Amino acid sequence: MGFAAIGSAYPQEYPGKPIRIVTSAAGGGSDLVARMVAQGLTAPLGQQVVVDNRGDTGAVATMAVAKAPPDGYTLLSYGNTVWLLPFLRDNVPYDPVKDFSPVSLVAAAPNILVAHPSLPVKDVAGLVALAKSKPGDLNYGTSGTGNSPHLATELFKSMTGVQIIRINYKGAGRVANAMIAGEVHLAFSGIGSAMPHVRTGRLKALAVTGLKPSALAPGLPTVAGSGLPGFQAESMYGLFAPAQTPPQIVAKLHQEIVRTFTRPEVKERFFGAGVEVVASTPEQLADTVKSEMAIWGKVIRASGIREE
Repeated sequence: MGFAAIGSAYPQEYPGKPIRIVTSAAGGGSDLVARMVAQGLTAPLGQQVVVDNRGDTGAVATMAVAKAPPDGYTLLSYGNTVWLLPFLRDNVPYDPVKDFSPVSLVAAAPNILVAHPSLPVKDVAGLVALAKSKPGDLNYGTSGTGNSPHLATELFKSMTGVQIIRINYKGAGRVANAMIAGEVHLAFSGIGSAMPHVRTGRLKALAVTGLKPSALAPGLPTVAGSGLPGFQAESMYGLFAPAQTPPQIVAKLHQEIVRTFTRPEVKERFFGAGVEVVASTPEQLADTVKSEMAIWGKVIRASGIREE
């Protein structure tokens, strides 16, 4: 059999055994998306797709896939950390561009800018004006270093020139509780975790961080449309294979992602979890990674953020 015949037969033979999707520790956004991807791909691929949870902040899971054989049986489902970790930590043992074959930007979730109801502002412009009138008096909550909500705040500070004080907590739930209790004035938060508190009036929503308004937070303007053009800070979740994975396998995985995740019932399941389906092409994911690295690399370097 010649090389052409082998290449043409390869997609039909794949997959011939179970597929493993490596992701973060259980419970986070990357884990949620990975499990939904695994559930969605099992039936159309005709093989069991299992989730392999790895701890750390991305390096362990990412290296497991970077070193795996490029045969389509070990995949990485992860968020922005994959391509931003090299800016946050020294000696990261992988290259987010060279060591992976992008498959699809599966989903994205905008953050939401929320404040304690007592804060005397109604919108982003009011918040900026208040913060500038009282430099260093306002504080904001985060639930980790270098994640999407934290970086959203750093971008906000750099674009507006405001001085607000960071208070870091262990977990997004603790940030929300601290804000409800009045210990924290404001925060950029994951939209899925914040909206229940917005609906009950315990938090006040000001804007979302996508470039377009989100159906996840009906009626809210964007930060970009509230006087900060170009502002975007979303949690993005991509599916990757090891570098040098045959393009036929990448194409098959992408085809099934699009076919499965653009169905209304699947999009609704993601939506219920506070995430919007994207199902991009491999090329679009590659472009997103490079663009994110260029934008956030500057923000991280300028603010001096280092992983704690």
